[in-house]
Amino acid sequence: MPNTKSAKKRLKQSERRRLANRVVKSALKTQVKKVRDAVAAKDLTKAEDEARLTATKLDRAAARHVIHRNAAARTKSRLQSLIKTAKGK
Repeated sequence: MPNTKSAKKRLKQSERRRLANRVVKSALKTQVKKVRDAVAAKDLTKAEDEARLTATKLDRAAARHVIHRNAAARTKSRLQSLIKTAKGK
């Protein structure tokens, strides 16, 4: 437990941020899953629409330092690759 006044404040701040970041990460995982499910169902138009929305959310999360920018780029790349492979078949 924090002893100083500033440490108590930092504890409250970090807890608020942790919860906010958790909400964003959870929404990202759900969005990525929507893209993967659409590709699995061979609904490529829906997959592309969801991928576009996912890319926006990933970029926003990276800009706010919720996730690392390379993690966002890697996820976007993998989703695009998945869609491209599904189109080729």
